[in-house]
Amino acid sequence: MSVWKSRPALRWLVPGATALVVIGGGAAAGTIVASADPSLPDRSAAQLLVDLQGANPAGLSGTVVQSADLGLPGIAGLASSLGGAGGGNGLTSLIAGSNTARVWYAGEDKVRVALQGTQGETDVIRNGSDVWQWSSSDNTGTHLKLPADAGKAKQSLPSAVPSTPQEAADAALAAIDPTTKVETTGAAQVAGRDAYELVLSPKDTESLVGQVRLAIDAEQHIPLRVEVYAKNAVKPAVRVAFDTISFTVPDAQQFTFNPPPGAKIDEAGAKDLAPSNGAKKPVPHASAPAGSKQAEPKVIGKGWTTIISASVPKDALSELTKAGQGKGEEAQQVQALLGVLPEVSGSWGKGRLLSGSLFSVLITDDGQVLAGLVTPEALYKVA
Repeated sequence: MSVWKSRPALRWLVPGATALVVIGGGAAAGTIVASADPSLPDRSAAQLLVDLQGANPAGLSGTVVQSADLGLPGIAGLASSLGGAGGGNGLTSLIAGSNTARVWYAGEDKVRVALQGTQGETDVIRNGSDVWQWSSSDNTGTHLKLPADAGKAKQSLPSAVPSTPQEAADAALAAIDPTTKVETTGAAQVAGRDAYELVLSPKDTESLVGQVRLAIDAEQHIPLRVEVYAKNAVKPAVRVAFDTISFTVPDAQQFTFNPPPGAKIDEAGAKDLAPSNGAKKPVPHASAPAGSKQAEPKVIGKGWTTIISASVPKDALSELTKAGQGKGEEAQQVQALLGVLPEVSGSWGKGRLLSGSLFSVLITDDGQVLAGLVTPEALYKVA
């Protein structure tokens, strides 16, 4: 939807971005109408999609809680052990735990996110052309200076913009695939606010996703909660939701960064991105080692059963296996990793499989990596 392209801050500020990433493809909305509570007027699935497209709050602030249980106890335990006894390992909380963030939004060029963890807080602040990132754990940060035209991306969008909500609905429904069943299930209460619930369910049986449930604010039309369920599951594998939210425009002081005493701020980024004499200075890209080839990942299929294919050095897995045959702490860590990546084989060859409740990843012995929100069998077919 164009709202996520024209308002990049909203893509990662609200939980709805999670659903759009998971969906991968489109959804065909039917004519089912929300049987909302008497306090809310009925809204069809198509109308709710238009509401999402037109969401444009002047400002908001609140607390967002993300939780996940991707059915990977082995990986979670390994990540926890590698992260030490503190239990604050980021990977662990992403696949089997929770994260909390405070957010403030007052337009595209005034955004702040504070990620709160057991080992400290990380702040990312944009105020106009200035972007600051600061970590409390080591009191260090980075300052970036964005080009003057960084906020004009939406002006380059196509001019064929629908002039009525019905045109917007027609355009939205015409541009998506009928790979998804779309329903509304009535009203909900999230963070003390009334919301409509929209349910998206894939029709393809090879998808591991059972459904995605979005709670859409009845007034401001942004997603207040997104829950992703694995097939046949009764609890969400991923849940991102506002715990508290206010649509009052935050005070300008919230977007002013004052480095704490003793903070070490790297200004190199600000120099790299700042234009000189009106010319844009290109951002340097990492170069590949001499003699190596960087193959772009390939996208296979579409919608819920999209598979991403990439390649790694053919001898990488064999080198990893050799490392696990040694002794010492590093070898034990490699052995633990290989223990949760069981060997698999078929007419396509041999490899190792990482399989969770929502996704599968196949690493073949010849260096191919296939991943998607699909069953392992779907990956074997592509391999």
